[in-house]
Amino acid sequence: MVVHGTTKDINSAWLAAHRDTPTNLAVSARLRALVERRRGGEPLQYIVGETEFYGLPFYVTRDVLIPRPETEHLVEKVLEFVLDFPGPSIVDIGTGSGAIAVALAHKLPRASITAIDLSASALAVARKNAKCNGVALRFLEGDLLTPVAGEKFQIIVSNPPYVPTTDRSTLSIEVRDHEPALALFAGIDGLDIYRLLIPQAFACLVPGGFVVLEIGYGQSPAITELLARSGFEQIEFIPDLQGIPRVACARRP
Repeated sequence: MVVHGTTKDINSAWLAAHRDTPTNLAVSARLRALVERRRGGEPLQYIVGETEFYGLPFYVTRDVLIPRPETEHLVEKVLEFVLDFPGPSIVDIGTGSGAIAVALAHKLPRASITAIDLSASALAVARKNAKCNGVALRFLEGDLLTPVAGEKFQIIVSNPPYVPTTDRSTLSIEVRDHEPALALFAGIDGLDIYRLLIPQAFACLVPGGFVVLEIGYGQSPAITELLARSGFEQIEFIPDLQGIPRVACARRP
């Protein structure tokens, strides 16, 4: 943790090495305020304003979800699929902090990557992360694939909201009270966004293109049905480190 905005930035390593060094009143007040925020359940990533995803630094605010390690499985799967497409065209739906899109742009400098989000505040965070990580992306504001209607892509990737509203009370305080509800909840069964996104994805993909989606616990049977009903083939699920189906992949024939 780094405390900014003082005459000297103070991190946890500095504090450990200077236990007996007096700090001025402003620094002490700042530290107490940060501790109180954490005691109130605010995630540490929001307090310090940064986190790491796929080995890259990311700026985060309460306008975006905190990137999770399991979402790295989406990036890995996309990197596997792009071998079929030199200079691929990729779109990331609901980009949030830009974690997926920025990580892909960092690994695929020749790819054309578009990042879409409904939230202007989230897009501002994503733009900052693209700049900080030295990658170039196209950012568009809008609902799902509406901003790119008429365009075709080789890969569509998304970590959409998928938590059922009925599960709200089961979430930790850190998630329930601090992360953006717009990026978490998707109807009673958590499938509302998939019902809209999957048919749109089929229409926006080139023949042979892939859709790669993060999904929630127990949702793989319903996702299989939605993908098959829209015309997708080669449906598969990638488990996370706990063995839970976490990533849904399918190909447009």
